[in-house]
Amino acid sequence: MRPLARALVRARIFVRGPLGERSGWVVDFAEIKDAFKPYYDQLDHHYLNEVEGLENPTSEVLARWIYEKLRPQLPGIRRVELYETCTAGAVYSGEDA
Repeated sequence: MRPLARALVRARIFVRGPLGERSGWVVDFAEIKDAFKPYYDQLDHHYLNEVEGLENPTSEVLARWIYEKLRPQLPGIRRVELYETCTAGAVYSGEDA
């Protein structure tokens, strides 16, 4: 019998940095989406317990995993928030990074 996987309802990724002089933003949302896509594909419709580093896929562990995966591509990453429901979730801000 395979272990049950957690369902990720929503992820929010926060970045910080100087505003682009011409663009007026820190980073284009498309860049964040593109950086996250390979990890989303790795998680979506898969048993999270079978993903390397997510053997115990709590929301807290998953938020940290996403943060660590995105950090090389998004040096301005400051926080990942995950919501399992509209009122329950976890936040990781790189505290032990």
